[in-house]
Amino acid sequence: MRLVKLNKMEEIQDKNEVTVPEKFAKIVKEIETMSVLELNELVKIFENKFGVSATAPTLAVGAPTPEGVGEEKSTASVELTDSGANKIAIIKVVKEVLGLGLKEVKDLVDAAPSMIKADMKKEDAQALKKQIEEAGGKVTLK
Repeated sequence: MRLVKLNKMEEIQDKNEVTVPEKFAKIVKEIETMSVLELNELVKIFENKFGVSATAPTLAVGAPTPEGVGEEKSTASVELTDSGANKIAIIKVVKEVLGLGLKEVKDLVDAAPSMIKADMKKEDAQALKKQIEEAGGKVTLK
């Protein structure tokens, strides 16, 4: 029974054979003789020395795909964090942008911090932020 397992292991090793360039042969030979603890220590040294990670990168749900990594978001959400002293001016700006009725906008402004509009074009969100801040309110882009 033990022979069968060894033969299976040999089959697996044969399938995993990799051609090692001659310039790396000595290093690979040394690594093959190391214990698991020594390999772990070596990996930690590589991680610290070169600022890399031996773990495979994972993508969280909703995370950008590798093509999207490094790209800036093209949308933003506008949150009114403080309506300031001049609520009437803020209400006028928000009413104009959202096209809601006076009561809905007043309730929205009074409920600050509250989300004014989600997933706007970044440029439009910046413009809305500027309008609200000019009217005396405080805004956060998310």
